[in-house]
This record gives sequence, structure tokens and C-alpha cells, in this order.
Amino acid sequence: QVQLVESGGGLAQAGGSLRLSCAASGGTFSRMGWFRQAPGNMREFVAQSDRRGDSVSYADSVKGRFTISRNNAIHTVYLQMDSLKPEDTAVYYCAAGATVMRSKYDVHFWGQGTQVTVSS
Repeated sequence: QVQLVESGGGLAQAGGSLRLSCAASGGTFSRMGWFRQAPGNMREFVAQSDRRGDSVSYADSVKGRFTISRNNAIHTVYLQMDSLKPEDTAVYYCAAGATVMRSKYDVHFWGQGTQVTVSS
């Protein structure tokens, strides 16, 4: 049974940092990444990476501020979030799949989500 378990969410001030972690079990995945969903909005792509970290991509809204990385030895993907803005406030979901994930329809497995709140 595949499980993706996120941790690391919480409250940060604008300009601050948070790091999210997602531990995977029950499978190995070519692609892992992060999506987010703010109240009243659709779930949107944030970042994704292949196994080696050679092929990564980011949403324009987070490019230059967020960094995705993977530690395959412990089946974990991270999202380092720097220079946070209030508009980054959302529930962040870990995602796993077999191909490049830019849409929620590309995702095979989801984590339960972790709340990130950025105050101004």
C-alpha cells in the first residue's frame, strides 16, 4: 500500500522559510513533487523532480524561492521554501507519479496535505 506522509508545515512570517518533507512507502516513483491548494482555489502545481534531480520544474510563482530535492535512500522528497509570501498560504500536497507532473491529472498518489500559513 502506497503512503505519502508530509511533515514540516506550519506558520511563518513573510520573508521567512519553511521546509516540507514527504516520506514515501510502499513503492518507488519516477517523479515526486508538490502541489498546493488555497481556499476557494483549484489544486495547482508547485514543483516536481525526477529520481536523480536532473529534471526539475517549478511553477513560475515559486521559481527562485522554492527548491525541491530528493533523498532516494530514505524515499523522501523535500520542498525548501524561502522568501515566503502571504500568497503562498495553502495546503501543500506531496505527489508521486510515473511521468512529468504539471497537472493534478498526472498524479498517481497523493499525501494527506500539510498546512502552510504565511503572515504579513
